[in-house]
Order: sequence, then structure tokens, then C-alpha cells
Amino acid sequence: MKLKEELYHIKTKDKQNIALWKLSSEKQLNRHIFFTHGTFSNRKVCDGIALFLTEKGFTCWIMEWRNHGKSSKAKQKFNFETIAKYDISSTFNFLFNTIKLKSLDCITHSAGGIVLTMFLINNPNYNSKINSITLFGVQAFGASKNLRNKIKILISKYLTATLGKVPSKSAGSTEHGESYYTMKQWFDWNLKKNFIGENGFDYLKMMNTIKTPILSICAKGDNFIAPKEGCQKFIDAFENEQNKLIFFSKENGNLEDYNHSRIIKSKNSKKEIWPIVEKWIYEKS
Repeated sequence: MKLKEELYHIKTKDKQNIALWKLSSEKQLNRHIFFTHGTFSNRKVCDGIALFLTEKGFTCWIMEWRNHGKSSKAKQKFNFETIAKYDISSTFNFLFNTIKLKSLDCITHSAGGIVLTMFLINNPNYNSKINSITLFGVQAFGASKNLRNKIKILISKYLTATLGKVPSKSAGSTEHGESYYTMKQWFDWNLKKNFIGENGFDYLKMMNTIKTPILSICAKGDNFIAPKEGCQKFIDAFENEQNKLIFFSKENGNLEDYNHSRIIKSKNSKKEIWPIVEKWIYEKS
């Protein structure tokens, strides 16, 4: 099957150029999926599952955050809300108002799910246009599940503040290191167990306004960034009985105890997780 890849650059209101990749094939279902990654990452973490779904006939759109991948290098400080309010906002405006899409399914990894949540809370007019959401390793305020994790977050916050950023190598990434300004929100949310944005806006209280069916995928090996307890708290905050959390572990008969990256990008994920996501999308269409 012949696959086609196109790159668009979307201009945000604060004059950043956001890379938006379109993957399509000769087999067209007229179904579109929006992807985005998290910190220390770019489109590569989404490429495998996006290609898998493109071959099934979906058209996949992968957005890279500012300062990541082929997007422009940010001159100004940015945090999670910046990505939600500018990068995703401009991308959705392009997809729905320029491309004229009628609806989307969404798949995100890590902080990509956090910024999508923030965006949908701030832009409720888009909620009816989202058929389904799949979250891979997504939580915002439940990583400090025990004293060990809390101490680890505190140390990470202190070191990041001292250095000014988290070096990419220490995070296991080939992308640029993330600044303290960017990561401070995540550290604070997990230490204080809240989801407070700029100007004191309480996202946690507003999560139940998102009624789109959500599938949350987490794994035993992801015990710091997105532990099961944190993912459970995050999806429970939406207060939607349609939502579902699936926990992968060898104890549950799965192929491995996936870590934070392998949960979305690995041969085993392709075998036993990607088909579940495809089924979820079809069920919620």
C-alpha cells in the first residue's frame, strides 16, 4: 500500500510555527486521528501506531510541540498551558476550519494527554467534535503515590531548578532538554496533588466537563512518570462511566511490564495494544 506523508506548518497567535504531519494512504475511511507527544519527545513516539492506523485507512495528523521536532525553536519560556492554548488551539482551528474536518479521534502520549485535556476544558465547543480519546501513560497529579516517589520528584525539581533544565540524556531522549519553567507545573501538580493552572485556574474541578469516551493505557513498568494509581486518579476525575483504564503487566498475562515509552512504541505494543486502540476507536464512532 502506498503511503503519503505531508508536512504543514501552522502559525500560532504568538507567532510560532507548529509542525503538523499528515499520514494518509490509498485506502481512505474518511476517519481522522490527531496525535501529540509529551515532554522530551517528538513525532517519533507516535510514528509506529500512526503508521499502523494509516494502513488501516485512517488519516493521521501528528502535531509536534514548539521547540520539538520540526516545529520552530521557542525564544520565549513556555509551559503545558502554552502548548494547550496556542499550539493545539491553532492546530485544531486549522483542522476544523481550514481542512473542514467534521470530527476527530485523539491519541496522546504522556504530557500530550495533559495538554489535550487543558485545551478541551478551555475550548468546550470542540468536545462534541471528538469521537474518542486514547491516553498512553497520562497522569498529572498522582505520581507521588508513596514517599519514595515524592522524594524522587522533590529531588528532580531541585536539580532542574539548579540546572535550569532537565538534560535530554538524563530523560532518555534525543530531543532538547526541557526547561525548569516547563517542568515546574508537572512537579508541583504531583507534589501538591492538584491540577492548578495559571491565575489559579482549577483544571481538576473542570475535567468532568469533558464527556468524550476515554481509554487510558498504563503499565507496571511505568512506575514513576505515570504509575497506575496516578492514571486511575486522572481518568476518574472525568467522572464518565464510559471511560476505561487498562493496566498491562506480565501478571495479567501480557507480553511485558511496559515502561513509559514502550507502552506506545514497541513490537509487543504493536501486537497486543494497538489493536485494542483500533477497536476502541471503532466502538466509539
